[in-house]
Amino acid sequence: MSSLTYDLTLAGLSVGSAAALTGIGLVVTYRATGVLNFAHGAIAMVCAYALRQCVVEWGWPLWAAATVTLLVLAPGIGMVLERFVFRPLSVLGSDPAQTLVASIGVFVLLVGGAALLWGQGARDDAPELLSADPWGQLAVALLLAAGVAAVIRWTRFGRELRAVVDDRRLAVLGGIDADRVAAAGWAFGSFTAGLTGVLLAPYVRLDPYGLPLLVMEVVAVAVAARMRSLPIAVVTALAIGVAQSQLTRLHPTGWGAPLLQAVSTNLFVVALLIAALALPRVGTRDALPRTATARVPTPPGAWIVAAVLFLLPLGFAGSDLHTSVQVPALAVVLLSLVVVTGRSGQISLGQAAYAGLGALFTALLAAGRFPGLPRLPELAALALAVVLVAPLGLLTGWPAISRRGLALALATFAVGVGVSRFVFAQPYAISGLSLGRPTGFEGDRAYYVLELTLLAAALLTTWLLRRGRTGRALAAMRDHESGASAAGVQVPSLKLLAFVSGAALAALGGGLLGMGLRAFDPSAYDPVRGLLWFAAVVVLGADSTLGALAAAALLVGLDAGARGGVAAALIGVLAVLVGRFPGGPYEAARAAAGRLRLRRGARLTGLGAEVRGRLRQAEGGGTPLPALVEPTGRYEQGGAVGTQRPQVAAPDGRDGRSRTAEPKPESSRSAEAADGAQPPQGPPAPDNESGTGGTGGNPNAAAGRVPTPKPARAKTTLTTHHLQARYNGFTALDDVTLTVPPGQVTAVIGPNGAGKSTLFHCLAGTHRPAQGQVLLGTRDITHLPTHARTRLGIARTFQQLAVFPSLTVEENVRVGAEQGRVQDPSAVDRALRLLALDGPVRSLPAADLPTGTLRRVELARSLAGSPHVLLLDEPAAGLDTAEVTALTRILRALAADGTALLVVEHDLDLVADLADTVHVMTAGRIVASGPPDHVLDAAGPQETPA
Repeated sequence: MSSLTYDLTLAGLSVGSAAALTGIGLVVTYRATGVLNFAHGAIAMVCAYALRQCVVEWGWPLWAAATVTLLVLAPGIGMVLERFVFRPLSVLGSDPAQTLVASIGVFVLLVGGAALLWGQGARDDAPELLSADPWGQLAVALLLAAGVAAVIRWTRFGRELRAVVDDRRLAVLGGIDADRVAAAGWAFGSFTAGLTGVLLAPYVRLDPYGLPLLVMEVVAVAVAARMRSLPIAVVTALAIGVAQSQLTRLHPTGWGAPLLQAVSTNLFVVALLIAALALPRVGTRDALPRTATARVPTPPGAWIVAAVLFLLPLGFAGSDLHTSVQVPALAVVLLSLVVVTGRSGQISLGQAAYAGLGALFTALLAAGRFPGLPRLPELAALALAVVLVAPLGLLTGWPAISRRGLALALATFAVGVGVSRFVFAQPYAISGLSLGRPTGFEGDRAYYVLELTLLAAALLTTWLLRRGRTGRALAAMRDHESGASAAGVQVPSLKLLAFVSGAALAALGGGLLGMGLRAFDPSAYDPVRGLLWFAAVVVLGADSTLGALAAAALLVGLDAGARGGVAAALIGVLAVLVGRFPGGPYEAARAAAGRLRLRRGARLTGLGAEVRGRLRQAEGGGTPLPALVEPTGRYEQGGAVGTQRPQVAAPDGRDGRSRTAEPKPESSRSAEAADGAQPPQGPPAPDNESGTGGTGGNPNAAAGRVPTPKPARAKTTLTTHHLQARYNGFTALDDVTLTVPPGQVTAVIGPNGAGKSTLFHCLAGTHRPAQGQVLLGTRDITHLPTHARTRLGIARTFQQLAVFPSLTVEENVRVGAEQGRVQDPSAVDRALRLLALDGPVRSLPAADLPTGTLRRVELARSLAGSPHVLLLDEPAAGLDTAEVTALTRILRALAADGTALLVVEHDLDLVADLADTVHVMTAGRIVASGPPDHVLDAAGPQETPA
């Protein structure tokens, strides 16, 4: 027994050494570039194939082939990827989601290219670089880890690497060549990938799909090391390798024996599930709101063309129709990605698992082999399979509540790999499970009609998820998750809805795909296929249902009509270029056409022509130009729409470029507030006969407006008692007690790092204090999430704009009204009128508007829910003098109407002109409080504008 244990330990060390090499490469690449290289396994596979090509096919000596493969090809691949794929993305300032898609695109491209060059069959003649003795492989892994650690700790390059990791922009300002550091990181990471591939190839099946997935399964060791610690990665890899080898001694019996045996032979997958789902998430720098643009409607002609193309196969016969049968089924699966990724902005790399479960459950139910259920007809089996799989969407939906970006990608990928290894690889799934077609739809043509009917139902479901209140809430969550939560959107529930709906659609498509092929094929739903589907949907337009249909036709058609791997190679090429056209090829073509039309001359819209006429009239000495000028003068150049911001004269005659404000005595401020508190007896009369209000988006128009009459509001005070907040052991707030009374403007000032933002986050619900209480009236809201506080009457704005670019101005405001605590049909129009957004600007996409207008959109959205308390985080940032003056009058009127306002602001002139009470913070404490005239004289020198 001792000799057996020793032999198994040596075998485990061999496996663990290969896993350690993968962990070292992933950690170094991530530390140097911030990118989790999903293509690591594909690079390993390409290098293994290249070494075999040189030795077996071309007859090179092993040492020469290994030198070229490991010292030239592998680092060269990494440097090419850094230079032509990821560096342009960083220069363009792309969001982390695009970087992740590009990494997956490289994976898909290399897999497809390998399938084209070397075929899809497995090979077992890979040359052996090192002997089977595990000590050699272990020595290689330990030497590499020690060498890298020494370089990072004691060399100049290591210091530069640590600087780039801490703050890339600051490192560049310090004279460090961040591109050189990134290139070196990619070169070394690719070298370790190549070394892993050539070491593993002699002992596993060398094929374009199996080896990349096998390498990516051991990403768990890098995740367990928090993508930072090389020693932890190496030790974790060796421990899992030895444990997995020792578990092979177990021979379980009983009904659970196959599953336990699968666990013992796939311990790295178990570790991946634990690391991705249970350990603290990684990739915090990737957890950012995704960029979004205005929605681009699909031309009706495109839908007509798509309908004709999908009806054409009804005239086919034989193998052509048999292939076409797969297209509608795959389209339903890809629509699930449109729901999860396109509609709700969540990364999901495990949809293939739900599609496979749908096919498997349908086959088991139709065969009468599903535990506890009788044999069902095929259509009933399909329907019940969808019902059974939909709740399993919680497997990825629940982790998504607290994860975004890289952490969510890892969690969904882990679920996909786990289902593939522990469900699809079991005997009941791989023992030739057949799957018939529904009665009356046995023929290809009849079955195709059934698929088209169910595809139409799936399209209708996807369309409904884009419309109405739910559609606006999903779009808000996708565009800016924190902003959506602040608007009252129940983000956790909405994420679960998206993942459950996506799982149901994927199960429906998977069941249809299985019935079309008349069998359950586990390889059709492996995790590599899931990555390919994700990349295809993203590059063809994640929010486009037409893009999903095109992706399905492309994937099936290319692989059926050409050598295997063409579709993957094409999708990979498009994915690595995702930073160039993030909205998909259609959006790229539309933008290119717009740029071409720009060269043909400009043409003003009706509004632009009206403004030009007024300007000419004013210059000619006629009627003076009114102060009410649309701040976002729309113009068209050959059909392309842009924005202009004419200078708007301030009420005091300044041109809007100065930010100085004249301090006013307390009596003057009070008088103005009281004067503004008298609401008009009805809504303001329109300024022209068209009824648009005539002011469009002019801040000066808003200056004289006050809230229209609303039901009497209860006086509600927001208070904090002895708040303490910490970040990683650092005390950001220390015993802060604060009162925000109704009907007054309370301001908080202080230098950067004083704790103002932390206090704001504790009040808004985005950070939970370590000690103390937050009370709304008499209710303790300390532990309530943001959306719950919003529905109780606390609204907020953000220092960095938190609007929803893909929605129009009116839709942005409607989100706040629909999700707020008061369901008032007139709330949207009232908020738009108050902020002078009730003109033509209300129908414009927020993505096209300037900062000043967007500030008012955000404020209007906050006010649409009739809040008791309004929290404003630097509301004047990015505004000119006229806009600040208008904002000041609106805020005074809101306070006079009974709203409690808390303002965190660096502009002391605005604070002096607006606040009733000022609190000065330093080092997490409130050090002074009182009227602005007294406090600002003493605190002014401490306050430094941001």
